[in-house]
Amino acid sequence: MSLEDKTLQCSDCGASFTFSVEEQEFFQSKGFTNEPKRCPSCRQVRKAERQGGSYGARRQMFPAVCAECGKNTEVPFEPRGDRPVYCSDCYRTVRPNR
Repeated sequence: MSLEDKTLQCSDCGASFTFSVEEQEFFQSKGFTNEPKRCPSCRQVRKAERQGGSYGARRQMFPAVCAECGKNTEVPFEPRGDRPVYCSDCYRTVRPNR
């Protein structure tokens, strides 16, 4: 079966975009059976939304003091004060075994 460039319509913005032979081969190599529904720019926006912010944005970190060793650290949640907060080294020693 010979592949050809295809013109598709984006389900989000309605713009036409080309689904190239190279992209089709990539999709096949990954085992994808459906064609993309979104144009590349809408796909990038959607991916950024799923990651919780703008493309490549880092997670917000909050300052804290480790309850075990007293070292200043940063954690990915805002400490409320009702539970202890640990630095990454101390957390490994006090967390329940998984």
